[in-house]
Amino acid sequence: MKAVPAPVDVKLMNFAATALFALCIVMLLAAGTWWAVRHPLFAIAGITVQGEVAHNNAVTLRANVAPRLAGNFFTVNLVEAREAFEAVPWVRSAVVRREFPNRLRVSLEEHKAVALWGAEGEGRLVNNFGEVFEANAGEVEADELPRLAGPKEMSALVLTMYQALKPMFGTVDLGINDLTLTSRGSWQAQLDNGAQVELGRGTPEEIVARTQRFVQTLTQAASRYSRRPDALVSADLRHGDGYAVRLKGVGTTSADAPKR
Repeated sequence: MKAVPAPVDVKLMNFAATALFALCIVMLLAAGTWWAVRHPLFAIAGITVQGEVAHNNAVTLRANVAPRLAGNFFTVNLVEAREAFEAVPWVRSAVVRREFPNRLRVSLEEHKAVALWGAEGEGRLVNNFGEVFEANAGEVEADELPRLAGPKEMSALVLTMYQALKPMFGTVDLGINDLTLTSRGSWQAQLDNGAQVELGRGTPEEIVARTQRFVQTLTQAASRYSRRPDALVSADLRHGDGYAVRLKGVGTTSADAPKR
C-alpha cells in the first residue's frame, strides 16, 4: 500500500513537540551552568604550587596571587592567573591548570641569576637564558656574580660573550668582573685584579680570536719585564696586528697599527 502523508496539523504538532523538548534541554543546561557558577562548592579553595622555588614560598605566592583571581573553578581566567604569578619577583614562567572541583595547580619556573646587569644599584639581573629581569639583588651572592652591561636587547649576546671569554682569561689566572658592550658596539672588560681591557669592535668571532691571541702571549710579554699576568694594569686590543699593555711599573706597545 502507498504510504499516506501525515496531515499538516500532525506535522506541526511533532515540530512543536521537538522544539519544546529542545528548549527544555537548553533551559536545563542553562540552569545547571548557573548552579555550577554560583555554587560555593566550585569556589577556588586552594592553589597547589609546583616547581623549584628558591626565592618564593608557596604560602607567600598564594597570598600575593589569590586576591587577583576572579571567578570560580569554571570561570577563572587562566591567562590572567598566569600573568599574576609571572608578576611575582623571580618568577620566569608559570603554567596554571584547573584541578576539579575547586583548586588550581601551578607549575613555576624561577629565574636563575648568573650575572648582575647595568649600573650598580639598579636591581636588575641576567638569568641563564640571557634575559634581564627585575629582582632584589640582595637575595643573591652578588660578590660571586659578574656585572654585565649593554643595550637590554643585547643581553643574551653579552652573556654569551662573557661565557666565551671567561675560560680564556682563566688560563692566566685572571677573572672577568665586568663586561660591557657600549652603544657604539665596542667591548670593554674589567678583570678581577682591576685591569681594564679594551677588546674593541667586531663580530663575536673576531672578539674571541683577538682575546685568544692576547691571553696566549700575555705571560710571555709580562715575563720580559719580570712580571706575571696579574701585574696587568690595562690592555688595548684595538690594534690591527697586536696590542698595547701597561704592567705595574712598566709600559710597552707590542705593535703600532690603526685602532679598530
